[in-house]
Amino acid sequence: MPLRFCIIGGGPAGTAAATHAARLGAHVTVIERDIVGGAAHLWDCVPSKAMIATGATYASISAAAQMGIAAETPEVDLDGLRERIGSIVARLALSTRTLLDSQNVRMIEGSGRLVDAHTVEAVTANGVERIEADAILVSTGSRPRIPDFASPDGDRILTTRDAYPPKELPGHLIVIGSGVTGVEFVHMFSSFGSEVTLVVSRQQVLPQKDPDAAAVLEADFLGRGVKLLKGARAIGIDRTDSGVVVRCDDGRHAAGTHALFAIGSLPNSEGLGLEAAGVRMDGPYVAELDHHLRSNVPHIYVAGDLSGKLPLSSVASMQGRKIAEHVMGMHVVEHRHLDYDKAASAIFTDPEIADVGLVEADAFSAGRKVRVTKVPFATTAKALINGDPRGFVKILSDPATGVVLGGSIVGRHAAELISVIALAVTAGLRVTDIAESLLVHPALAEALADAAE
Repeated sequence: MPLRFCIIGGGPAGTAAATHAARLGAHVTVIERDIVGGAAHLWDCVPSKAMIATGATYASISAAAQMGIAAETPEVDLDGLRERIGSIVARLALSTRTLLDSQNVRMIEGSGRLVDAHTVEAVTANGVERIEADAILVSTGSRPRIPDFASPDGDRILTTRDAYPPKELPGHLIVIGSGVTGVEFVHMFSSFGSEVTLVVSRQQVLPQKDPDAAAVLEADFLGRGVKLLKGARAIGIDRTDSGVVVRCDDGRHAAGTHALFAIGSLPNSEGLGLEAAGVRMDGPYVAELDHHLRSNVPHIYVAGDLSGKLPLSSVASMQGRKIAEHVMGMHVVEHRHLDYDKAASAIFTDPEIADVGLVEADAFSAGRKVRVTKVPFATTAKALINGDPRGFVKILSDPATGVVLGGSIVGRHAAELISVIALAVTAGLRVTDIAESLLVHPALAEALADAAE
């Protein structure tokens, strides 16, 4: 009899686990209440990147004269943008659904919860169904975090999901939150011509990232006319006749037409019956997960945002794949697990920011000796041809062995270029492996080879 594998949540983790386990011979059931492919993925990540791409085109047309092209001033068509985003999301959801169907994965549209350690209850429009399972994966994603003092109305006070796109283009947007999501929204709406104020609770944007990278982004924001309210923590928000006023803990305030909260997310762990199945919880997260992402109940796995690991779709997908292999009896030895320190990530601002592996500041604070090489894109022919010499490539390596330990890239196509360093970090390659590669000329990737010298 095939192993019965039930998955609650059809996002990147759930769908990757489902398709992989099905290929390996499992009988797989996926329960999804919102959208196949994942709400956080298709209602947050993809729409934001689509808007950023549109904003980049808008900015490029506006700056066409710098490239020797005469062009009329563009206008933002919010209805057209909304339609474009909807078509992209629908296409991706259909592609995921088609893949699941091709692997004979059973899909149930509804909400899932554990009744006990081996029984999942699915509540659908047609009633309630119980599914018996040998292994269970809970990967229910997340939702935007909202502070207690705020009541988003989808009109003037927005969550991230209200902004893809908003009902109207903000005249002056106040973004609360200077992490990855916050700076992407600053870039997005400043590209469309909105006035933007960013409330920064610390003394730099992106406080968890390379200070060199944050400095380049801050300079770009200031060049765009973005106002940075540093060292200020939002503690209140009021509606006015003309918009909103955000109050900060140091007495300062920011007035605008709209405010948007981008202060992270919360995992969707309520009402899942995890405790009823014997799973120990620590607040909204599962308290104990081993290297295979098993809870304290060995056949109940957790992945994605609920796992408390890196909140990245790429990480969630790999978690799902690894879980499927473990469920099916593969890779059961303890050392075969994901190394989250080697996960690449990117921020889709302009310029883009991407990093992977060891962070320079962490290495120095730990007293670890590393070799750091940094090459500005301004030294490459391709950056000058593109008319965009901003940014740099930085590579960290072991001074004794030359093994690549990490790196960061700021500049055009950084999200693509970081893959070279990510591969080197994962495979344990040396800087000479990059430096001696015969790369294309002219290309931005030449900066990678130069940094590896």
